[in-house]
Amino acid sequence: MTSSLLVLSASDVDRITSTFSPKELMLLMSQAFLVALCSGAKDSPSAYTPHRTSIPIKNHAVLFMPARIVKSYHEVSDFFLPGTTIKVVSVPSSSGDLRGIPASTLVLDEETGGIKAIINARDLTALRTAAGSLCSTVLVGPRKPTSIVAFGTGKQIQAHLILHLTHFPSICSCTVIYRSNARTPQLRSSLEHRFPSVTFTYFPSQTTTLDDTTMHIKAALWEASIIVCATPSTKPLFPSHWVRAGTHVILVGSFRPEMKEVQKELIERAVPVRSDIRNVIRGVERDRPRRMLVVDSRLACKLEAGEIIDAGLSDEDVVEIGDLIEQISDFDSFLDSAIKREDAEEVNGAEDDSITLFKSVGLGVQDVAIACAVIRKAEEMGDIGTRVLEYDV
Repeated sequence: MTSSLLVLSASDVDRITSTFSPKELMLLMSQAFLVALCSGAKDSPSAYTPHRTSIPIKNHAVLFMPARIVKSYHEVSDFFLPGTTIKVVSVPSSSGDLRGIPASTLVLDEETGGIKAIINARDLTALRTAAGSLCSTVLVGPRKPTSIVAFGTGKQIQAHLILHLTHFPSICSCTVIYRSNARTPQLRSSLEHRFPSVTFTYFPSQTTTLDDTTMHIKAALWEASIIVCATPSTKPLFPSHWVRAGTHVILVGSFRPEMKEVQKELIERAVPVRSDIRNVIRGVERDRPRRMLVVDSRLACKLEAGEIIDAGLSDEDVVEIGDLIEQISDFDSFLDSAIKREDAEEVNGAEDDSITLFKSVGLGVQDVAIACAVIRKAEEMGDIGTRVLEYDV
């Protein structure tokens, strides 16, 4: 039994997470999604994820998000641990600072019930969200994407682009569309030196030369293999017909009913044929689906995701990502083989307008999984963080 407290700063967390490969992060999130799939069991729930509590303060809405993973689905990840955490996030009422949204995670000691560690979580939310999105791309997206388009310049976009560009060396073009230029230099510096073989292009979403910019954005979207949207927009960022068939769209920006990053028509293009859906799910390990609407949580998206609410979908129209992962006998081996496989059939340019789409509002079990993985890695490294001795004696 220990009475000390481990404190991990932002730089400590960056140092730790830089040791995680995209594959390790996907294995970690796959476990979280499987746990979420089984969390509703009444006799022996695998997780507890009560709804977040919001308290207003002067310049922020402070969100308190407790969660506990009781047990893992199966031990597929070497650094996956059950655990209990509470994440505290302060969402600014106006534009926040360039470092991102203030966030910290408390990790509890499972034996004593005391606080085991405090983690700076500014970047962890983006990292776990991006890892979940990458899972969706590997599961239902193009096998060898060549172009990615991103809306936004914050931590979410940075994490999504780094993970996708690292995992898919086939991507040679990246277009970033930004509303404000304030964060663009920071994003550029983090990407361009890391991926010298990728051609990066940046466009403002609003400019005095609107027609010219619109033409470039439209062209980039039409060529995109993957589109990532991470904005708090309350109106669609682009029309559905700018997106060609076969594109994989990732939406992580909206978390309230009034927010929507894409048109209803784009959502509908991903809804699978109900009569085919079970066969498509069962065959995901073998064949890439032509159309699929995937969510991290069916219930959470129906309550919080403006795009899903606006489309008026039924439960049968959407598939939880845990359902797809559950169909794969060995997710570790699947990740190794997925990038080596060619698409069985060229999807882009297909006669219909089918796309695949992943909508994520974020799950508490993802926060538990990433926080516990960071703590375990810190303990393995040994020489990182600040240890407060005799914190609780």
